[in-house]
Amino acid sequence: MAGAEGDDSLYPIAVLIDELRNEDVQLRLNSIKKLSTIALALGVERTQTELLPFLTDTIYDEDEVLLALAEQLGGFTVLVGGPEFVNCLLPPLESLATVEETVVRDKAVESLRKISQEHSPVDLEVHFALVMPTLLQAAEDKSWRVRYMVADSTELQKAVGPEITKTDLVPAFQNLLKDCEAEVRTAAANKVKVFCENLPEDSRETIIMTHILPCVKELVSDTNQHVKSALASVIMGLSTILGKDNTVEHLLPLFLVQLKDECPEVRLNIISNLDCVNEVIGIRQLSQSLLPAIVELAEDAKWRVRLAIIEYMPLLAGQLGVEFFDEKLNSLCMAWLIDHVFAIREAATCNLMKLVEKFGAEWAQNTIVPKVLGMANDSNYLHRMTTLFCINALSEVCGQEITTKHMLPVVLKMSTDQVANVRFNVARCLQKIGPVLDSSALQAEVKPVLEKLATDQDMDVKYFALEAISVLALA
Repeated sequence: MAGAEGDDSLYPIAVLIDELRNEDVQLRLNSIKKLSTIALALGVERTQTELLPFLTDTIYDEDEVLLALAEQLGGFTVLVGGPEFVNCLLPPLESLATVEETVVRDKAVESLRKISQEHSPVDLEVHFALVMPTLLQAAEDKSWRVRYMVADSTELQKAVGPEITKTDLVPAFQNLLKDCEAEVRTAAANKVKVFCENLPEDSRETIIMTHILPCVKELVSDTNQHVKSALASVIMGLSTILGKDNTVEHLLPLFLVQLKDECPEVRLNIISNLDCVNEVIGIRQLSQSLLPAIVELAEDAKWRVRLAIIEYMPLLAGQLGVEFFDEKLNSLCMAWLIDHVFAIREAATCNLMKLVEKFGAEWAQNTIVPKVLGMANDSNYLHRMTTLFCINALSEVCGQEITTKHMLPVVLKMSTDQVANVRFNVARCLQKIGPVLDSSALQAEVKPVLEKLATDQDMDVKYFALEAISVLALA
C-alpha cells in the first residue's frame, strides 16, 4: 500500500493507517467510524483492492473498535460497487465472526445476514458456501446471542442452495430448535414454517418428517411459554406444505395439544390460524377433530377457561363462516348467556354484539334476537336481566327497525316485573336504547313507562327512571 510521496489519492489510506496504529483507542474508534467516508473518497475499485484487504489483515484491536468495524461493514454494499461485489466483504466479516468477544461475533453475524440479502442470486451460492464453516460455528457459539442471530436468519438458507442446506443447515437448525436457551428456541421456532418452505422441493417432505417434525413435537410441550407461542403462530402453516394426510395424522394431534395449552397466547395463535388448516383438510375433518376440543373448553368446569374461549368466538366465527357457525357453535353462545358465573354471562353478551357486527342485522333477527327475547319469560330473574343486558349491547348494531319492532315491546313489558332489580335494569336499558329509537316511540311508548317507574316503591328503580328521563330529555 506504499505509494509515491505527494500522491493525493493515497492520502485517505495513509491517514487511516496512521490513525489505526495510534495508541489512543478513541482515535482508532473514530477512524473506523469514518470508514464509509474514506471508502467514498477512495472509490469502488480501491476500496475493494486496498481498503478491505488492509482491514482484513489488521483485525486485532480493542473490542469496541472491532464492534464498530463489524457494524460499518454491514452497510458497505454500495461502497464496494453493489450486490455483485459484496463477496469482497466476506473475508473481514468472517474473521470478525470468530473473535473472542461475544458482541463482536454477534454484530459480525448480523452484518453477514444483512449483506446476504443484498447478494445477486448467482453469487449467493458461490460465495456464501465459502463462509459456511464460520456460520455453522456461529450456530454452535458459546454465546446465546450469537446463536440467536443465526436462528433468527433465513437468508442463509436461500444463500447456500439445496445441497448445503441438506447436509449442513438442517442439522444446524435442529440444534437451534433444541438449544438450551429459550430465546434461541423461540427464534428458531418462529422460523420453522419459512425454513420448511425453503427446503429443496424434491426432498422437502422427507426432511420435515424425519428431521424437523420430531423437534417440533418436543417444542409443543416446551417449558417456556414464549417458545410454545412462537411455534403456535407458525405451526398451522406446515399443513399447506405437508398436505392433507400428513396434517391429519401428524399435525392435528399437535394442534390439539396446543389448543388445550394453559397459556392463552398459545391457544389464540392456534385458533387464529385455523383457516389455513381448513383449506388443506376441509371443514368436515376440522369439525371432527379440533372443534370437539373447542366445545370441551367452552364447557370447562373452570370459568376462566370458558371465558377465554368466548373471547375467541368472533374470530372463530369469521374463519368458519355463518353456516358452519349456526350449525355447530350457535347453541354454545346461547348457553353461555345463562351461565352461573356473571363474568361469563357478561362476556357472552359482548360476544353476541361482535357476532352481529360480523354476520349482520338480518342474521341477528333470524338467529339471535328471538332466543334472547325468549329469555324474558324465564323463571330465573338473572336470566331475565340477561335479556336486558343483551338488548343494551345489540340495539345499536341491529339498528332502529329491529330495536323498535322486536326489542322495545319486550323491555316495556318487563317494566312490571316483580323483582326490583329487573325493573331498575329496564329503566337503564331504556336509557341505553333511547338514542336508537325515533322520537315518536320515545314520547308515546318509553316516556309513560319511565314516568310510572319514577313513582316506584323501590328507591333504585325510582333513581334510574328519573336519570333516564333526564338523559333522554323526556321531562
